[in-house]
This record gives sequence, C-alpha cells and structure tokens, in this order.
Amino acid sequence: MEQIVLATYDLSWPLKFNEERGYLLDTIGSWNYGGIEHVGSTAVPGLVAKPVIDMMFGVQSLDDSRRAIEVLSTTEYHYFPYKNHEMHWFCKPSSDFRTHHLHLIPYLSPLWNERIAFRDLLRAKPKIASEYADLKVALAASCKGDRELYTSQKWPFIERVLGINKSG
Repeated sequence: MEQIVLATYDLSWPLKFNEERGYLLDTIGSWNYGGIEHVGSTAVPGLVAKPVIDMMFGVQSLDDSRRAIEVLSTTEYHYFPYKNHEMHWFCKPSSDFRTHHLHLIPYLSPLWNERIAFRDLLRAKPKIASEYADLKVALAASCKGDRELYTSQKWPFIERVLGINKSG
C-alpha cells in the first residue's frame, strides 16, 4: 500500500477545477443538472489535502446519467462501482495515480447537500478547518496507506460538526 500523502494548499487547485469543469461540460454536459462543484479539501483555501481535485457533477438521477459512464470511459476517466447506490464514481488518470475524482451525484440529494455543507463550513470556520487538518495529518500517519480506513475515520468528525445523527 502506498502512503497517504497530504500537501499544503496549492493555489492552482481552483484553476485545475475550473479547467476540468469546462472539459466535463464539453464532454458530458448534457447530463449536467444543477451544476458542478469543487468539493473536498482542495476546495478549502489553506487546508492540507491529498492533491486530488474532488468534483461533484449534479445529475437528475443515477439511472438517467448511466450513459455518461460509457462516454467518460472513452476518456482518461475510469469508472469504479464504489457506493453505486448513491453516485457514479470515477478517478483520473488511473486508480494508481489520481489527479481528479469525479462524483456524478443526484443534485440536491442528501449526499450532495452534506458535501456542500461541509465544504462551506470549513471555508467559513477556520477553527474547524484547523481541527480537521490536524485530524487528517494524524490519520494519514496512522492509517498506513489504507485509503478506505482514512476516509471512514474522518466521518465521526464530519458528522459531529454538521450535527448529523446517523444512528436514527
């Protein structure tokens, strides 16, 4: 397993998002419903992050956007049926070396709203962003390259700061 590498904030990340946004609109724009959002830590100025641009591409429904999987498969995007009950998930240019993650998610679904809320909270509350950065650094060291564990260990923090009660 490769190590989880975090980078200091890079001013080019928003530019890379905008460039990719344009490419996606040209390539699969007919499936876009509700916009394309830059999410994840690269979308929060000043936050350490894995240097991978996370993008949410709003779709009307997963069924209606299934054909977009075929179209994107002819590009550098690679589809993985990860959490396919709530999104179509892709990485670019490969699963071994990732520069972009693309999530086709129904616009205004609970997942869409949760990701926007968390991004906006981190942008607005530097103290919470700093706590999250500290957690990410500690998890990157302790999870020994296990991406799935790294991601799952962040959820209690995210649920707490968003006031989400998943037990009910």
